Amino acid sequence: MPETPLILASSSPFRRELLERLHLPFRCQSPDIDESLLPGEKAVDYVQRLAREKARVIAEREPDALVIGSDQCALLDGEILGKPGNPERALQQLRQAQGKEVVFHTGLCVLQGSSGFEAVDCIDFRVGFRQRSDAQLRHYLEVEQPWGCAGSFKSEGYGITLFRYLRGDDPTALVGLPLIRLTEMLEEAGLTVL
Repeated sequence: MPETPLILASSSPFRRELLERLHLPFRCQSPDIDESLLPGEKAVDYVQRLAREKARVIAEREPDALVIGSDQCALLDGEILGKPGNPERALQQLRQAQGKEVVFHTGLCVLQGSSGFEAVDCIDFRVGFRQRSDAQLRHYLEVEQPWGCAGSFKSEGYGITLFRYLRGDDPTALVGLPLIRLTEMLEEAGLTVL
């Protein structure tokens, strides 16, 4: 058991499930921040800023804890795809991605207020989409209902049928919490993971 409390600054069940893989005791707290894109902000800067802000909000309340913040966006043809929120927007996003590559940028931050430790990074993952008919896309959306997922799919589920390829160093980055880099950051902060 680590002596330093570990907090995941997220209400995402996907990030919680990923962090559980490290077999470390942790708590989740929702940071409740404004996630609006700033004018002229680049995708990498955007996800790193949000990851840092999420972690800082929680660290202000609990300065002795190691706090993990993470945020993700999907980039298609230079445009950031947000979470669709509804079936119509999800279908539109999947139509846009047909035959193209979508780059997922996942911002990651680990910080501790009391020690001043802060590590921030961005881990990229590339997804190549197949050509699918509207009927196939609608069927996928009915089954998976990925309204809260950037890019309108869940790679860990039925969404795998939409892809030509997946490319990246850490498959957990695509789900929203890059565990390989996170392990490094936690160890840099002095937490023994293994």
